[in-house]
Amino acid sequence: MTTTSTELTGEPATVPEAAPPTRRRRTGGGLGSYITVRFLLIFPTVFILVTTVFFLMRTTGDPITAALGGRLAPAELAERVAAAGYDRPLFTQYLEYLGQLVRLDFGTTLSTNQPVLEVLADFGAATLELAVYALIVAFVIGIPLGRFAAYARDRWPDAVLRVFAILCYATPVFFLGMLLKLVFSSSLGWLPANGRASTRTEILIQTSVDNPTGIYLIDAIKTGSGEAVRDVLEHAILPAVALGLLTAGVFLRLVRTNVIGTLGMGYVEAARSRGVGERRLLRKHAYRPALIPIITVIGLQIALLLGGAVLTETTFEWRGLGFQLSEFLQARDFVAVQGMVVLLAVVVAVTNFVVDVVAALIDPRVRY
Repeated sequence: MTTTSTELTGEPATVPEAAPPTRRRRTGGGLGSYITVRFLLIFPTVFILVTTVFFLMRTTGDPITAALGGRLAPAELAERVAAAGYDRPLFTQYLEYLGQLVRLDFGTTLSTNQPVLEVLADFGAATLELAVYALIVAFVIGIPLGRFAAYARDRWPDAVLRVFAILCYATPVFFLGMLLKLVFSSSLGWLPANGRASTRTEILIQTSVDNPTGIYLIDAIKTGSGEAVRDVLEHAILPAVALGLLTAGVFLRLVRTNVIGTLGMGYVEAARSRGVGERRLLRKHAYRPALIPIITVIGLQIALLLGGAVLTETTFEWRGLGFQLSEFLQARDFVAVQGMVVLLAVVVAVTNFVVDVVAALIDPRVRY
């Protein structure tokens, strides 16, 4: 028979105190560390792309020989190559180019003898204007149709809209642009086919606006002419639709998938069990959370829009960075092409950073 401590001492045994609950350590950082990490990631991203573009461009030889070879005498060509420093070791040229980028010197075009930064200032506003128009088209078409497709899940409207989204994403921009021009400009005569504005509107902007922004819609509003504003918008419809449908297909499928996923969440099921109607569930509980992923992919879509702008601007003779880049490619002006690609890469990287910060502010789960 065993003897307990209570029997020996006559005092009740003391029960050891339970250890205080350990505080669960939260993984991940706060908003400040998230923003810092995302900002620092810009630099290796741009560095890798700059390095890749530089060495790819050099696979065809030095830029001067590529642009002017066959049009200059060999002695004169060799003199110009030596003067530009392209006869030095490739790694030396690479280090010098990195030094120029640190000083925000993106080079000088060979065909027009113009700094690349000036090209960006002259034509960047046109590309920015077109990208904004295309995003508006993508939002107006893609988000409502994605919501409707989720509501009509597994019925024939849903199937039609999913095919439509695939066609939007898969159809080449230049083909869609030519098709729109053929139908709405050549056949019906409703909309202009080329340019950013009519000659009359461009002259009005140049003569009546003191400090033009390069964004024709803003400059047309400054003129106070309703006819000029209408002319600018009419010229923007076809290229904006051609480029915007490319992104609208992505938004449609993304909204549809996320709305359907949200409708299966526990809190939505609880609301449904309380008798909340499907339309109210869609509008109040499933639609808004499904829009958060749209914000996170906008940065990727900006890169897609800039890539599509090359073909769109060429198709509609919209004189922006894409149109100018195509001309530099035809002239084999690889210095200009290299500088513009690097500039666009910086724009895309900064845009992705801004989008990541906005997404983290809206949805705290993104930070962890």
